[in-house]
Amino acid sequence: MSKKIGLWPSTSLVLGNMIGSGIFLLPASLAAFGGVSIIGWIVSACGGLVIAKVFSELGGRFPQTGGPYTFAKEGFGDFPAFLVAWGYWISICCTNAAIVVTMLSYLSTFFPILNSNPLVSVGVGLATIWFLTYINSRGVKEAGWVQLITTVLKLVPILLIAIVGVFFIEMDHFTPFNISGQSDLTAITATATLTLFAFLGIESATIPAESIDNPIVTIPKATMIGTWIAIIVYILGSIAVMGLIPPDVLATSEAPFADAAVVLWGPGAKKWVSLGIVVSTFGALNGWIMMQGQIPFAAARDRLFPSLFGEENENKMPAKGLMFSSLLISGLMVMNYSRSLIQAFEFMILLATLTCLVPYLFSSATHILMSLRSNKKVSWIWGSLAFLFSMWAIVGSGEEIVFWGFLALMSGIPVYVWIKSKAPVEE
Repeated sequence: MSKKIGLWPSTSLVLGNMIGSGIFLLPASLAAFGGVSIIGWIVSACGGLVIAKVFSELGGRFPQTGGPYTFAKEGFGDFPAFLVAWGYWISICCTNAAIVVTMLSYLSTFFPILNSNPLVSVGVGLATIWFLTYINSRGVKEAGWVQLITTVLKLVPILLIAIVGVFFIEMDHFTPFNISGQSDLTAITATATLTLFAFLGIESATIPAESIDNPIVTIPKATMIGTWIAIIVYILGSIAVMGLIPPDVLATSEAPFADAAVVLWGPGAKKWVSLGIVVSTFGALNGWIMMQGQIPFAAARDRLFPSLFGEENENKMPAKGLMFSSLLISGLMVMNYSRSLIQAFEFMILLATLTCLVPYLFSSATHILMSLRSNKKVSWIWGSLAFLFSMWAIVGSGEEIVFWGFLALMSGIPVYVWIKSKAPVEE
């Protein structure tokens, strides 16, 4: 029991994995739409709450390690569960590589050599990956405390700007309400699609379920609390930044929250926000490295992933699986610093988008099945709304992402066939 994590580390896992680097850049992307983008935030927040409700109920019902993988297996069997685990694992590895590159980019504010010397950048990136891999191999409790501390630290700059900035908002920045030149409905749909990806990670508390104290109670609470805090931070932060910086200036900003801090407190504040982003990406990387070990571990335990991923060390952590995944992340990160491989790196990030949404689809479908079997009409409605929202998000991702994401999922079929061929035949 002493090795398990409680409510607040579990909540920070949800919140910390959701709040990475994206929120710090999103206001610039939304500036082209104007104030109508706030409605888009509200729409995606409603979708996020519905999905959170599904994961909180499934997490309480099936408190086993694996989260979306476990739910897909309970609802649809081995093969769909394998596809969820395979796609999710690919998504995490690609995402982690991108998080490291983003962290190094903001760290260069303090150490310019990271911009001018690729060798130093690679060295710092590799050191970060392997330090956090070591932390996670020491046990979930140690990783949970790192997650809690970094989550608190990353919220400080966003909340300061959101709370203080509200008192200095220029209402002229929100008129006209829709400056995109598109209809209100089209603009809301576009901004809701953009902001939806800020909610990826809602499922985080369900994945290390067996390492959570009293998971039947803790997972639902952590999932809903983390989601609500993220929604408040996202919407208030975006309103404050849009109200402090004119839309035309905001649209070209490379660091919207840092520029907003300059408006409030002067040029020196920019570095403090950059430091907050570094902490934010570091914390997100820690949380997602934990996930990269837990999902394959659950699948390997069911003989649906190579046995390497299912081997535990003395701390009850899948250390070999963590190390294998971190080797892959290291290779992907190095690709970004090679001119001949940078396009391949960007391509891998593209694959990560769809493969992270498919587990939401399967989990929602499982929730519908379980609700129908237990004759819970209200739960059935939650599952249906989450399924429709997940499908809408997948379609809204675009043809290219859907195509390559589908191929990424299908690439796991040979692995599945190989694993099944080696499985012992039951008498």
